[in-house]
Amino acid sequence: MARLPAPGSVIVPDWHESTEGKEYLACILRKNRRRVFGLLERPVLPPPVAIDTASYKIFVSGKSGVGKTALVAKLAGLEVPVVHHETTGIQTTVVFWPAKLQASDRVVMFRFEFWDCGESALKKFDHMLPACQEKTDAFLFLFSFTDRASFEDLPGQLARVAGEAPGVVRMVIGSKFDQYMHTDVPERDLTAFRQAWELPLLRVKSVPGRRLADGRTLDGRAGLADIAHVLNGLAEQLWHQDQVAAGLLPNPPEDPPS
Repeated sequence: MARLPAPGSVIVPDWHESTEGKEYLACILRKNRRRVFGLLERPVLPPPVAIDTASYKIFVSGKSGVGKTALVAKLAGLEVPVVHHETTGIQTTVVFWPAKLQASDRVVMFRFEFWDCGESALKKFDHMLPACQEKTDAFLFLFSFTDRASFEDLPGQLARVAGEAPGVVRMVIGSKFDQYMHTDVPERDLTAFRQAWELPLLRVKSVPGRRLADGRTLDGRAGLADIAHVLNGLAEQLWHQDQVAAGLLPNPPEDPPS
């Protein structure tokens, strides 16, 4: 399996916390609240600022109840549902994320279009999975640290969903990491999985988002800080994939068999 780019080698990891980064983040915020974008909308930048936009379709996969809809809501700055409800049909959500490239010092606006489909709908309607797979640039595979079965289901998910798309980015995310004291997935199992599959593995918390002074409205900037590692990780893998596909970077050599 080809080597993955080292974390932080493509995208400047903490750039969003810099003065320059905060200026760009202002276009996806409104009075410290996250702006919500429709499929045809995009952030408005000041007239002197012109940056390229890189658009990607991302399919979120995982067992029912692992937190797929909650993850997408966090990434988009939306309220996370308190009670779990199975997603009916396909739900699409657009998230914009500005990031700075390490090699060129250039800022790129990443547009992520997340596709989320309930497990029951995928099983009931044969056309759902092909629709989610079509022209997909990345697969996000979720498991829950509080659900051992969802972790053990990952190899099956990887084979069933991404088995016929070897060139597409694949990432794994463990949800409910803040409940790690009650985890059903110990660190040794995560290490073994990473060694066997050689995929990026990130962790997210299920704790409710921080609020503004009114006690009701989600704090957009604080929310971005909580999920920046996921958005940067996606941007890094996808941009690297595009550069390799375009012949602008050499395809990393495969590790010799042990």
